[in-house]
Amino acid sequence: MARRPPLLEATATHPKVRRGMGYRSLADCLRDLKRTGRLIEIDAEVDPHLELAAIQRRVYQAGGPALLFRRVRGTPFPAASNLFGTMERARFLFRDTLERVGRLVELKIDPSAAARAPWRFRGVPAALWTLRPRMVSRGPILDSLTTLRALPAIQSWPADGGPFVTLPQVYTEDPDRPGPARSNLGMYRVQLSGNRYEPDREVGLHYQIHRGIGVHHAAAIRRGEPLRVNIIVGGPPAMAVAAVMPLPEGLSELAFAGALGGRRVAMVRVPGGLPMPAEADFVIRGTIDPNARKPEGPFGDHLGYYSLAHDFPYVRVEAVHHRRGAIWPFTTVGRPPQEDTTFGELIHELTGPIIPTVVAGARAVHAVDEAGVHPLLLAIASERYVPYAEVRRPQEILTVANALLGQGQLSLAKYLLIVAGDDDPSLDVRDIPAFLRHLLERIDWAEDLHFQTRTTIDTLDYSGHGLNAGSKVVMAAAGPRRRELPGDLPPGLRLPDGFGEPRVVLPGILAVRGPAFAPGADHLGAFCRDHPPDDPIRRFPLVVIADDSEFTARTVRNFLWVTFTRSNPAADIDGIDAFTEQKHWGCRGPLVIDARIKPHHAPPLVDDPDVERRVDALAAPGGPLHGIY
Repeated sequence: MARRPPLLEATATHPKVRRGMGYRSLADCLRDLKRTGRLIEIDAEVDPHLELAAIQRRVYQAGGPALLFRRVRGTPFPAASNLFGTMERARFLFRDTLERVGRLVELKIDPSAAARAPWRFRGVPAALWTLRPRMVSRGPILDSLTTLRALPAIQSWPADGGPFVTLPQVYTEDPDRPGPARSNLGMYRVQLSGNRYEPDREVGLHYQIHRGIGVHHAAAIRRGEPLRVNIIVGGPPAMAVAAVMPLPEGLSELAFAGALGGRRVAMVRVPGGLPMPAEADFVIRGTIDPNARKPEGPFGDHLGYYSLAHDFPYVRVEAVHHRRGAIWPFTTVGRPPQEDTTFGELIHELTGPIIPTVVAGARAVHAVDEAGVHPLLLAIASERYVPYAEVRRPQEILTVANALLGQGQLSLAKYLLIVAGDDDPSLDVRDIPAFLRHLLERIDWAEDLHFQTRTTIDTLDYSGHGLNAGSKVVMAAAGPRRRELPGDLPPGLRLPDGFGEPRVVLPGILAVRGPAFAPGADHLGAFCRDHPPDDPIRRFPLVVIADDSEFTARTVRNFLWVTFTRSNPAADIDGIDAFTEQKHWGCRGPLVIDARIKPHHAPPLVDDPDVERRVDALAAPGGPLHGIY
């Protein structure tokens, strides 16, 4: 077979990217990555069924380059992945604009800063100009039409319900007040085929609770009319980042994409339809029936488990547009860290300084990626309410905790651990072992646990009592140290019958193997009963019951994943010397979290061994991916 001509060579039509102008298109970005040694092109044909995703996961874990797969089985379109595989590469993509966006954030925090140091904000006027999208009559996205079945059918995990779009940008407008100014651009899950979708005519659309598209969908339902939707794939990388940014309702992601991309987003007018990004690679255009739903999923998701099949809206597809030379970007998600971890780090870098201006008293917040992001939120806040108090206890930080749980996607936090920053000004919220040690040295389980027993949790979290339904707990600590934390197993440690293999995870945290979960069996209660005052287990403020204590304690990453993705606070927290007083629950001994797998949990993601062997062969000496992972 003759070798295909290079896709990313600079030509008169596609010149080399110049510093200071941002990327006009995905192809411009890939050319720049190739020019700087950050991208590798793969000529060998690769199967989109499991194989592409397995390669992506391997390359990401190895800290490897961005990839362009020139031959994807079953489609004429090449595919690209791992663009955001490292923070170094993400910063490189936006090297000309990150400082300007940072200055905009500074002005948001303190509008008077520009008057005090005008030279620091000299680039802000140009950044402000890029915030406003511009409407155009023509663009590359109008070049060609294709079909759903011609698109790359990438399936990431063996039990997925079909192929999915994993880097979609779903664009909708407010039916009550149409136009880009009140649009929503979100990264919601799109299933290309499978289940009961009409082939080549329908795609599934899964969006989670507390997402902006829900406001538009609710308005369409109220008006009794279809909701127009554009599913955008590709385009300049700033569009993908904008689609995952937790922006306040009413602030357009298109404006943010313009600022981060260094140029106004060009939108093509489409008679009778929504505008489309002129430089997108693909746009799937259609409508959502306001009341119709079909099963979507399963899908291997970012908590490390399958999200199961449920009824969700779907899109009736009217047309599939693409530009000439279109490239299909994709990623794969699964147990963290994966490529979407970089999105979280970039979001923190850009928006972290704003938190104190939104929630008074908050100093730092960290959604823990290793625990699946939403299950575990760490926070540091001020404790200034009663500076004259003889005994410090959580007061202001409880106010901050309630405010955080009312903020957009932060409201999905299942465990919120919050401490008073005044007790250790050097504490870093992202140093998880140090944060946990600080909290466990100070917390009083009899006073400092605050539950919401019936509330909303992440759609993807199956530890609760139903879809979007579970509980939350705030663990708050303020004041001086009240205990020393053991770092080794104490002599004489005995466990109740059926429990064994104790392992120290971190100072003060003990993992214990428990019997397999059985409905109706009170294993957790049995573990917490009959511990005399001198029992060595009381030296550990936190005990985690797991199916495999050795695995849980092997790494901090394992501990975070097992503990916070496999427990529902109201159902799975107990304690030694527990009590309930005026509807407040607490314990005077160690807190015990049941992190065993339960029958209602979703199954964890497991690689297909045959696919893994094929991927091994691709990386063997002489293989097309040798030396990449």
